Amino acid sequence: MDKINRRNFLKKAAAIASVTAISTQGTNATPTNILSDERMGVLVDTTVCIGCRHCEWACKEAHNIPAGQLDEYHDRSVFKNFRRPNEKALTVVNEFENPKNKLSPIYVKAQCNHCDHPACVSACIVGAFSKFENGSVVWDGDKCIGCRYCMVACPFQVPTFEYEKAIEPRIMKCDFCIERTKKGMIPACVEICPMEVLTYGPRNEIIQLAKERISLYPNRYENYIYGEKEVGGTSWVYIGNRKMWELGMPKLKLSPAPGVSESIQHGIFAYFVPPIALYSLLGGIMWLTKKRSDLEEE
Repeated sequence: MDKINRRNFLKKAAAIASVTAISTQGTNATPTNILSDERMGVLVDTTVCIGCRHCEWACKEAHNIPAGQLDEYHDRSVFKNFRRPNEKALTVVNEFENPKNKLSPIYVKAQCNHCDHPACVSACIVGAFSKFENGSVVWDGDKCIGCRYCMVACPFQVPTFEYEKAIEPRIMKCDFCIERTKKGMIPACVEICPMEVLTYGPRNEIIQLAKERISLYPNRYENYIYGEKEVGGTSWVYIGNRKMWELGMPKLKLSPAPGVSESIQHGIFAYFVPPIALYSLLGGIMWLTKKRSDLEEE
């Protein structure tokens, strides 16, 4: 049996590509999302966080992730290393030095910030990510093909993939407790916080609350609300006595991130076929090759 050579491969690829390119031309996997003026948000006041990590435990409990016992979260050794949200912890708390009082460290909670104009939604080629009117950015496993473009596109490097799962791995990220909020409940992390670090409410109101706190206590806070304008604005916003990009958060431009992700995608696919067509192309080549092998064996 002769092996398929490079010339035959390219001929078949070109033929199938012309068909699949036509069949997929004009499609758009990114859904249109309209934000409500009353969309929700969370204000994170890092000046009052004590690093109890109760939010980590509550988040796991709310999302059916093995959480262990709450008293296990008193372990302070986790603060030795900087942590990012991952498939086993959708939110994490990190410890940073407080230059104004070295005996009182700064603790910062990190999770998906639920951008107003999410790069993950823009980058997803099959519409597996959606931005809801209430501000939530949510992943749909029924649509996902595992391309993981969302992981590359996210300016906060939040979505993570369950690499350890061979069957039905998921993209894991905070979903703003959408199943809870649908029922009129508040996010699990907000509910459990004993220090009222987290304030949940309409985004325009929490922005106003942040401005009031900064105005009332100028010696306590940096005059900056992180997330108010970064990448077009996020549902989670932060205030504190240090700049957030000194506390594990990326320093980002104010323009929406989708402009970057879309330009990358358009640059890649402008002179080729879209990814779905590519999968059709490869599948067709495999079918033709197998068909040829079967005929030769007969």
